[in-house]
Amino acid sequence: MTLRLPRTIRLDPSDTLIFDAAAAPGEWAVPGGFEFWADDPDAMSGKRRQAFRGGFLGLSSFGWSTLVEVAEADAAQHAAALASLAAHIRARHGAPDEAAARAAAAEELRFAESLCDHPPGTVLALTRRIEGEEVRESFRTLHLRDAPHTSYETLPVFGIVAVEGEEEPAEHPDLTTFAARRQA
Repeated sequence: MTLRLPRTIRLDPSDTLIFDAAAAPGEWAVPGGFEFWADDPDAMSGKRRQAFRGGFLGLSSFGWSTLVEVAEADAAQHAAALASLAAHIRARHGAPDEAAARAAAAEELRFAESLCDHPPGTVLALTRRIEGEEVRESFRTLHLRDAPHTSYETLPVFGIVAVEGEEEPAEHPDLTTFAARRQA
């Protein structure tokens, strides 16, 4: 039996800088929104806020990854991912017993599987935000171009991606406060 699960990827070292703990490339992953249930999103800042806003949870290190790819997993890999996540839920989140931890882990893995209804290699990105009093997760797929670039001179520096049906909330960072904190 082969199924598809998200697997962490790292295109550059940025995950090691923006998250407290970065997932290693190649870990099975889930969205991991449950990691923030006890947090007040308005009070989150820094690396914790970054993990909340756009991190997938790796199931080996329990670190975060900005991007995952759709990958095929066999039954043994799925079972190992389930066991690892269940142990984490029991140890970190206080599931009352093994059965409850496994049920919660199975539900999270089913959700992760549902995101993988794409060809292997498809890259997935996540945005998590507060709307009203609820957490909303949005997922995007990123696909390789049909024709690869033939030279570095033709690579674009910036690209614009149109997203239908999703309006990102405007952010207005206070750069003067940021600069003052960096100098302190």
